Amino acid sequence: MPNCEGPDPNPVAPAFTPPPGTCDTHFHVFGPSDRFPYGANRKYTPPDSPLEDYFGLMEVLGIERGVVVHPNLHGPDNAVTLDAIARSDGRFLGIVKLEASGTFEELKHLDTLGVRGVRFAFNPQHGGTFDSELFDRTAGWCADLGWQIEIHSAPNDLVELAERLARAEIPIVIDHMGRVDVSLGTDQEPFRVLLDLVRETHIWVKLTGADRITKTGAPYDDVVPFARELIAVAPDRMIWGTDWPHSAYFDPSKMPNDGVLMNLLPAYAPDSAVRDRILVDNAARLFGFT
Repeated sequence: MPNCEGPDPNPVAPAFTPPPGTCDTHFHVFGPSDRFPYGANRKYTPPDSPLEDYFGLMEVLGIERGVVVHPNLHGPDNAVTLDAIARSDGRFLGIVKLEASGTFEELKHLDTLGVRGVRFAFNPQHGGTFDSELFDRTAGWCADLGWQIEIHSAPNDLVELAERLARAEIPIVIDHMGRVDVSLGTDQEPFRVLLDLVRETHIWVKLTGADRITKTGAPYDDVVPFARELIAVAPDRMIWGTDWPHSAYFDPSKMPNDGVLMNLLPAYAPDSAVRDRILVDNAARLFGFT
């Protein structure tokens, strides 16, 4: 099984001053593996990126709140994610993975621990398939709890799911700008479908993963037109995140620097008031930060 690279240990400070309450709505914690083993069905093994390392990143980037998203690499056991929430002094909420055998009672308990949603991650990089029955069942439970569902898929899968997502009655969050192929331009079908979805008032998008969809590499200028179009349609339903610690990189020269990624925000949203909504207000409203 291959080993992937760890995050850049020297993030640069952002070139702008993030506002108070800035929220990273998408990061993961990996390990330590002697306490939180990696999942048996993973496709690769990451180096440990423990919570203490993320606390250091928060200091550099000016992040005050976060949403820890359970990674597929840790399999169905949400322990590493719950541990991060518990050790955050109230600064973190979480998104978990739910197995087909999961129950509403399980989710009710997780709600008391700071969980606010379930992630369906079935993009080719991680493997798996979309379970429509589990999705429908989970959506009903999330409605009762005031939770959301997050979707991480390939762009063509998003096209196939669009009708189902459009009729959902809970917040739906699309990870990594739908993983669109930026080389195909903003007129491509998956991106137009994503824009149509965002016109629905329950659809949100994470302005994350520029490093995953770029074709030109840092500083990721080819991603900017896509983010700007999304923001133009729904500035009140765009949120931001680091995607730290950036798993599945096997070439260290391609590992993104988190400060460089954060510096995309002024290009995405030149208006600081819009940028503040993306970094603070939208996340607070979606996740219920107080």
